[in-house]
Amino acid sequence: MSDQNHAPTSRSKPPPPGEEEAGAVLKLGEFDNVDTLTLSEASLVINALMTKRKKDRKDRNETEVLNKTLDYLDAFARFKAKENVEAVERLLSAHKELTKFERAQIGTLCCDTSDECKTLIPSLSDKISDDDLQELLDDMGKLMSS
Repeated sequence: MSDQNHAPTSRSKPPPPGEEEAGAVLKLGEFDNVDTLTLSEASLVINALMTKRKKDRKDRNETEVLNKTLDYLDAFARFKAKENVEAVERLLSAHKELTKFERAQIGTLCCDTSDECKTLIPSLSDKISDDDLQELLDDMGKLMSS
């Protein structure tokens, strides 16, 4: 038997789950600065992909997971019209002081008040004033569609 150093036979261990935290200080780990989507944006993307696949007559096998995802997005996406989804994205993108994750959360939750929004997204507390946040929420509220 020789004591030769062999290459590892397994992959490196992934970081333990639960290291990420969306509290007063964001700890997103490998997801920091990753582009994020609101539920409304995700709905647009998936529906556009499905429309293209049907048009191209490809992948007619819709899975149960895909159908459940579409049902979920249809139920919880606050903005239905493409123009409104894009307008909300422009409103959110104008706030460069917020992370992509925070902007996606604001666009998904669509809170009524800045206080509610800062309670649900605690990392916003020192990043945006209550007045500016309320103005953003009010502008988004005008774009909500059924």
